Amino acid sequence: MIVIPEPFTKRMHELYGKQGVAWAEALPDLITDCADRFGISPEAPFSNLSYNFVLRAKLSNGKPAVLKLSFMKEELSKEVSILRAYEGRGAIRVLEADEDWGIALLEGADPGTPLSAIEDDAKATNIFCEVFQRLQLPAPAGSRYPSMKQHFAAIERYRERFDDGNAAAPLPESWVENAEECLVYLINTTEENYLLHGDLHHDNILRQGEEQWVVIDPKGIIGDVHFDTVQYLLNYMDRGGDCEQALRGRIAIMAGRLGLDPRRIAMWGVVRGVLEACWTIEDGGTDWHRGIQLTELFAKCLD
Repeated sequence: MIVIPEPFTKRMHELYGKQGVAWAEALPDLITDCADRFGISPEAPFSNLSYNFVLRAKLSNGKPAVLKLSFMKEELSKEVSILRAYEGRGAIRVLEADEDWGIALLEGADPGTPLSAIEDDAKATNIFCEVFQRLQLPAPAGSRYPSMKQHFAAIERYRERFDDGNAAAPLPESWVENAEECLVYLINTTEENYLLHGDLHHDNILRQGEEQWVVIDPKGIIGDVHFDTVQYLLNYMDRGGDCEQALRGRIAIMAGRLGLDPRRIAMWGVVRGVLEACWTIEDGGTDWHRGIQLTELFAKCLD
C-alpha cells in the first residue's frame, strides 16, 4: 500500500479544501485499482509533488512507467491530449488514460536525466533547440487550449484591480504599459498559431536512452512559436556567465538554430516578466520585484 506523504495532503487542503483532502486520502485505494487494471507494480512517489500525485511504476515487462493522478481532471485530460498530439515528435508516450478518474499511465523516461544536468549552457541550449524543432505543430482546429491573450489575462486583471489610478498600485507603471503594448503587437503580428508546450524548460526535458530527449508535463497554449522559448530562458540563468550574458547567448543560439526572430523572443520575455509579477500579487505575495527584474533583463536584449 502506497503511503501518501502528509505534506501532499496538506497541500491538497490548501488548494481544494475538504474535497482535496478526501481525494488524497482515497489515493491508496485508487492506486491499487490502477495496479490491477493496468498490470503495473507501483513504486515510490516522486519527491517534488505539487498539484498531482505522481509515482514511479513498473510495467509487466519490467519497463519503467509513471502513474499520474490528478484532482483537477480537466487539466490532466488536456495534458494527455497534448502528449498524444505530440506523439512521434519527441514527447513521452501515453500508455493508458482514464479522463473521468483523472488518471494517466505514461511511459517512463530511462534514465530520465533532466536537461538541467548538463551544465554546459551552450550544449544544453543546442539540445533544447533539437527538442523544440521536433515539437512544432500548427494549432488544431477548434482547439480546447487557451489563447495567448487568455494566458496573459492576469495583466488585465491587475489593470482592473488598480484601474482608478490608485497610488497603491505596486508595479512600475512604465513596465506594465510596455508589457501591454508588446503583448498587443506580438499577438497582432503572429503569422501562424502553434500548439505550444507552454512550460518547456530544462526539467521538463528528459533523457531517453543514449541520445534521445523527450518532453513531459505540457500545459498547452495556442500562439506564437517564439513564446515557447521563454520558459527555458528563465531557468538556470546564471550559467555560462552573468544573467544578461547567458540570456543573450541562448537567444543567439535559438535564433541561429531555429530561424527565430531574437527581438520577438526578447519581447515575449518582457511581457512574461510582468505576468510573473502580476501572478505574485494575485497570490498575495510581495516579491513581485523578481518579475520586473526579468522584464528589465529581457528589455536589454532588445538592443
